[in-house]
Amino acid sequence: MESNSQGTDTEKPVKSTPRQGRREAFRVSALQIWGSRIGWKITIRAFLTLIIIQMLALAVMLPHFQNENIDYIKETGRIAVLSAMDGTIRSDSNISPISEQSAATLAARTPILGVAVYDLEYNLLSAYGTLPPLDDLQQKIADGHSVTLSRRKDFMDVVYAPLDLARPYTIAVHMRSEKLLTALQNYITNNGIIMLVLSGLVTIVLMLSIGRWLLEPVILLRNNLIEAAKHPETPKIQYPRVETSDEVGVALKIANDLIRQNAANLLRLRSQAEDRIHRLAYFDRLTNLPNRSMFMEKLEEYIKNHVIKQDKRLAIMAIDLDNFKDVNDTMGHEVGDKVLEAIAYRFVHAMPDNAVISRASADEFNVLVLLGDKDRPQDYVNNIFEALEEPISIYQESFKIGGSIGVSHCPDDGIEAPKLLKNADIALNRAKEEGRNTARYYSEEFDKAVQKRFQMLRDLRVALDEKQFQLHYQPQFDLHTGKMIGSEALLRWWKPDKSKKGGHFVSPADFIPVAEQSGLIVPIGEWVLRQACTDSVAWQKEGFDTASRVAVNISGVQFHRSNLVRIVSDIIQETGIEPRFLELEVTESIFMDDIETTVATLKKLHELGVDLAIDDFGTGYSSLSYLRQFPIDRLKIDQSFIRNALSNPDDMAITKTIISLGHSLSLSVIAEGVETQEHENFLKQEGCDEVQGFKYSKAIPAPELVQFMRTYANDLKPPAKLATVK
Repeated sequence: MESNSQGTDTEKPVKSTPRQGRREAFRVSALQIWGSRIGWKITIRAFLTLIIIQMLALAVMLPHFQNENIDYIKETGRIAVLSAMDGTIRSDSNISPISEQSAATLAARTPILGVAVYDLEYNLLSAYGTLPPLDDLQQKIADGHSVTLSRRKDFMDVVYAPLDLARPYTIAVHMRSEKLLTALQNYITNNGIIMLVLSGLVTIVLMLSIGRWLLEPVILLRNNLIEAAKHPETPKIQYPRVETSDEVGVALKIANDLIRQNAANLLRLRSQAEDRIHRLAYFDRLTNLPNRSMFMEKLEEYIKNHVIKQDKRLAIMAIDLDNFKDVNDTMGHEVGDKVLEAIAYRFVHAMPDNAVISRASADEFNVLVLLGDKDRPQDYVNNIFEALEEPISIYQESFKIGGSIGVSHCPDDGIEAPKLLKNADIALNRAKEEGRNTARYYSEEFDKAVQKRFQMLRDLRVALDEKQFQLHYQPQFDLHTGKMIGSEALLRWWKPDKSKKGGHFVSPADFIPVAEQSGLIVPIGEWVLRQACTDSVAWQKEGFDTASRVAVNISGVQFHRSNLVRIVSDIIQETGIEPRFLELEVTESIFMDDIETTVATLKKLHELGVDLAIDDFGTGYSSLSYLRQFPIDRLKIDQSFIRNALSNPDDMAITKTIISLGHSLSLSVIAEGVETQEHENFLKQEGCDEVQGFKYSKAIPAPELVQFMRTYANDLKPPAKLATVK
């Protein structure tokens, strides 16, 4: 058998060599390290920390540097003062050792601007030039404050004690100190430059170190995570220039491994999901056969490759399992599934290897066979029937499943896949209509019949919307008293056309089956029931109480597919009809589907007060054991028995039996199809209760029925004006 599975293409991850990955990593990291927020946070803090440390160091060293310079200037001034003093050591310390000329020389050649000379008693001996403040001179010397700087540090006052001069004098000088100011400024500037350079160098080294050992791996990790988020199945992983075994390097390696594993898992899951989606989309889960979609693709492929290119022929078969629903209903869906699996297995082994077999729906299969030059489609049809011939054993139960087959041919019946399958379905429907367990080959006549049916269905919908339906009534009579006891409502369809009459009646035999198959019988039947009740109420208002009972036929589809009890109850309340004036006629076929549900529904209807009758009794398959359970009021003998009762002994015997059976069950019996006086006499003789038929009246519209009731004389003869009506 040809494999129908199709592989799925999965996207493979793009792999890069470690060398390419490291080169790419370096390029990306070099651009991003200096833009790293965390890098700048660390760097700025380190830089500021170094600046603060160096500023604190400068603050500590600056006073020492200043004192050294002050001492130097002080010493320079002392030497200058000593050189200006008279070299002779005087025994009289009351005479100033510095002459006016020497003081002038000091002012001209040294930073000293003024000199004040004191004796040991701090008495002023002489003063020259700009003098320093002389207050508390003795106290300053005692406190060790021999130097006083101006606020701007450009002038300095120095007091030299006798020990400094090795002379018995105390000399105070006022001198310039610009060099001290310049030295301080240069010291601060140089240290500031050195501080900035060192801080910058340390910061750069720190940034490079952090970037190399911390930021680069972190940035790589971030980039890889972003890439994994954007392309989880195919991430382009970046690698460090050098793999390290430190904490950060190990963390990066683990993260990269996890990303690769996640990508591989996602690709595997995606491949598995795509395979599963493909199987769900193209294969039946129960039988593992291709489904209808896959079958259509294969059919189109075969048409293109074999029919068009190679001038080959195809056979398309639509197979429906007969009465498979009974297996599900009686044995359960588990057994039904096992039966389907077994049938699928048999079909696969009954067909050639190049065949395509699909499960189209619950109990329908499609088969596509490529025909050889000597192949006959009938041979493959026979193979299918042979596959179904042997009973299927499931859980020690044996099931005999039949099948109906419809066959179309390509290119004979079409060259398009949908049309070919539709034609096979049309042939299948014909096979089911003609008795099942058989095969039919597509014919244009089948298609015309289907098209006619579809047109009928469209026209029925229009008829329902545009109220083209009418009700005609056939009177019913008490056979013994002659009184009219009611009438049967019969549906008629007046279809407008362009003829002289403006329309024509469509036979119920043509449109009722279509309405039942499509389900339109449900809304149509509801309209019939409502209209019949409305007419009955109108007749009662005109005084025809005894003749106002209406009998309405209920279709099996209407009985099972609609909430009949609720509908009848609503119509009774809506129209105001007394339930005793309404009779519902049901056929025996409705009893076969679900006895328990049928009995329950009939009992609920009877509880509403309506009468119930079995229509066409004797033509179905009802069991007498069940008949006792049904809350039935009347049996209706089918007209086929009445028509031939006088000429066919079997029909006569059946008629007599039904009348006897009905009376034994305390039921009324009504015969339809009474056409002659002989029929009437026979039914009277057998004790039949009620009759209807052409002998008395055909089905007539509601207005004519009113006229009939007005002129009827209760003698089982039609009124004079209607006596010739057929």
